[in-house]
This record gives sequence, C-alpha cells and structure tokens, in this order.
Amino acid sequence: MRRLARPKPLILMLLAIALIASIAMGQRLRLFERAWFNVNSFWNPAHEQAIALDQYRVTVEAQVIDGLADDVSALTFDPIRKSLFTVTNQNPELVELSLEGRILRRIALVGFGDPEAVEFISEDTYVITDERQQRLIKIHLDQDTRFLDAADAEQMTLGVHMSSNKGFEGLAYDSVGKRLFVAKERDPMLIYEVHGFPHQNPEKSYAVHVINNPKRDAGLFVRDLSSLQYDERSGHLLALSEESRLIIELDINGRPLSTLSLSKGSQGLQQTVPQAEGLAMDDDGTLYLVSEPNLFYVFKKPQPD
Repeated sequence: MRRLARPKPLILMLLAIALIASIAMGQRLRLFERAWFNVNSFWNPAHEQAIALDQYRVTVEAQVIDGLADDVSALTFDPIRKSLFTVTNQNPELVELSLEGRILRRIALVGFGDPEAVEFISEDTYVITDERQQRLIKIHLDQDTRFLDAADAEQMTLGVHMSSNKGFEGLAYDSVGKRLFVAKERDPMLIYEVHGFPHQNPEKSYAVHVINNPKRDAGLFVRDLSSLQYDERSGHLLALSEESRLIIELDINGRPLSTLSLSKGSQGLQQTVPQAEGLAMDDDGTLYLVSEPNLFYVFKKPQPD
C-alpha cells in the first residue's frame, strides 16, 4: 500500500502546474475581469442611460455578402444615405452596402496602403485609416465618385507606437464634441481622442490635439480592439473585440456598462462569429456587424409590448 502512495507528490505537482497554467491563461484572456463584471452586472441594476447590449438578439446571421470575396474590415453607418460603408484591404476598396447587406457600389482606393477602418463624419465626408503607416485620411465622396486617391486627400500621421505592427483598427466620431476616436488594436491596446482632425473650418488655424488614457484602456477586459461606434444619444462608446468575441459598452469615463457576446448560444447566435471586424449602429439603435471574409450580421433590441 505504501508503494501505491508514493506517486502522490508527483500528482500534486502536476495539479499545481495545471492550476498555474490555467490562471496564466485566464489572465491572458482577461477571463477573471470579465467574470467579475458579469457578477457585478447580475447584482447591480443597469445604468439608466445604458444601451443594454445584453438585450440585443441576432436577426440576420452570417449572411454572405454576394459579390465580395475580399476580407471586409470596419463598418460605418451613413445617416444621410441610409446605407453602410466598409473597406477591403486585400484589393483596397470602399464598398457601400444596403442595410440588408447588399452591395450598392464599389470605389477603388489608390495609395491607401492597408485600409482598416472607415467612419462617417458629415455629409459626403469620411475618414479612412491606413494601419501600416498610422495615417488618418479624410475623403470626399459623391454619387459620381469612381475612385479615391490618397495623394489628393487631407491626411495626418499620429506616429505613436510605430514599432508595433498592430495599428489603427477602429474609428468612431462624436459630431457634437468634434472628437475622432481611434482604436489601436493591441500591444498596447489604446483608444485615442483626436481633436482638430478632420479640419472643419478653413478660416481657423489647423491645430490637432490627441488625448489618450493608458490606465483606463488597460482596464478593458478584452484582448484586442477591432472597431468602435459612438452613440450620440447616450454619449457612450461601443468597442468590438475580435479575439474576445465581445462588444463592450463604455460610459464617458471608459467604465464598462454592458456587453454583447459573439459566441455560439449567446444573443440567439447559432454559431460563433468567426472574425468580427466592423461594427455600426443606425439611428434606430440597430447594430450591424461584418466578419471576415464577407459575412453580415444584424442585431436588434426587442421592443416592449
């Protein structure tokens, strides 16, 4: 019997190694912070101004965008045209989509490098990011536009963390505060506030001010940032994480308020969203999502009876 008892120290050591590995993996995936948020959300009432992402349910799931084979990246809603815009980065294009996910038109992007995000600013005006060179490029689009050349556009380079190959993945715009939110994917994961770009008033001097809060952003329980959406009604920011398969609602101080999971079984999803890259919200609060290579999703909050 004593001989059979000798392996116990080895078993305990293996269990200890497994426990340490599990804790390390949990920290890497930010599972503990996410679990703590879920516990707090269960016991504490929702913020009265919260969008309440957890109440949303999928109404269109994994619909293929016919005619589009390249990887889609980013999404924005144009409240004037009542349509969506995305960009592709393999063969750079700006693509207009209907709210049902059908292609309306395609505009070639010349000299944009690696376009990763697009954001509606005002009528016919958008900003596109070039991830590799960390450029923000202002474009003008009308009904007759067939191609856009970056060389002809107003642009700026932030030049932050240039040694990292994880650049700008998301954009959102606050039209009241005139703030452009720019998401750096990770290493480090950051959300910048850019004031003064794009330049709105040619009669005033050109002045750009950039704000970031690394301590706040380090508290986000996601592994990366893929897309952003600013909600004018609540003043809250939505942040999409592809690796964590999650959308987080953040208040004006960057505090998480609610989440929407993109995993199988959540929000009515039959399958996990494979690689979520773009997020947009329309005037009615409907959420639109695109996933590489060419999948389209719609999430809506059920209306009270």
